[in-house]
Amino acid sequence: MVASMENNKDNLIIILAGYQEEMDYFLEINPGLRSRFPIHITFPDYSIDELMNIADLMLNQRQYILSPLAREELIKMLDNQTRRHEHSGNARLVRNLIERAMRHQAVRLVGGKISPGKI
Repeated sequence: MVASMENNKDNLIIILAGYQEEMDYFLEINPGLRSRFPIHITFPDYSIDELMNIADLMLNQRQYILSPLAREELIKMLDNQTRRHEHSGNARLVRNLIERAMRHQAVRLVGGKISPGKI
């Protein structure tokens, strides 16, 4: 990668993305790598309100509506996950929870069995 960056520096843009600690480690592996990425932007995790806005957008796109009780439960789940896990405040968590709930609903509607576990 470093050779390609040097050989194509006038017409190449590389964007790296990842968690802060892992990215710091990656950039320290090669002594010249950090200097080749002079711009660093850190984005904070989403708040619970922002995660709920993302959930609403995902649900609306799929033509789903959360009941008030389901909305409360999703807020609790998001709050619990973001408190327990350092890197949980992102849209992937919301997508995974929504998709898992949709799978459980589909199985329930066709009368199948759902494996144990929380939605």
